Amino acid sequence: MPTFDVVSEIDLQEVRNAVDQANREAGTRFDFKNTDARIEFSEKELTLSASTEDRLRALYQLLEEKMVKRQVSLKSLEAGKIEEASHGAARQKVALKAGISQEVGKQINKIIKEMGVKNLSSSIQGDQVRVSGKQRDDLQQAIATLKESDVAVPLQFTNFRD
Repeated sequence: MPTFDVVSEIDLQEVRNAVDQANREAGTRFDFKNTDARIEFSEKELTLSASTEDRLRALYQLLEEKMVKRQVSLKSLEAGKIEEASHGAARQKVALKAGISQEVGKQINKIIKEMGVKNLSSSIQGDQVRVSGKQRDDLQQAIATLKESDVAVPLQFTNFRD
């Protein structure tokens, strides 16, 4: 029976490249001069810091631009609250969302059921959703429907088998 998996993954190397490019540009741009603006990268989150809240917002916008250029979905970023740091500086943590949560998995299952295709079924398996059907065309229709739907995380379709 043909199947495919719906997953939500982030290419961490592309995120790292986008952060490096944003840091490099923040170091050379005139409007970031003497603001000590920088982005720190870790596996699960990014930490943005700048001398003022205004520069922090500009730094976040710069990061978004670099992410889009490197084809990393902005849905995978979850910006936290802007905190006050020492000496009036501002700091913000941005979480990197990967994997499909139970709520999103249920939403994907609901979308597939609402399609009304008789031989199509889906099940949540950990942090991915497996969709199976009798015909390959039904699966391709499910992929097209999921691409059009507004889900809170970026979706990729892997492991397509006949």
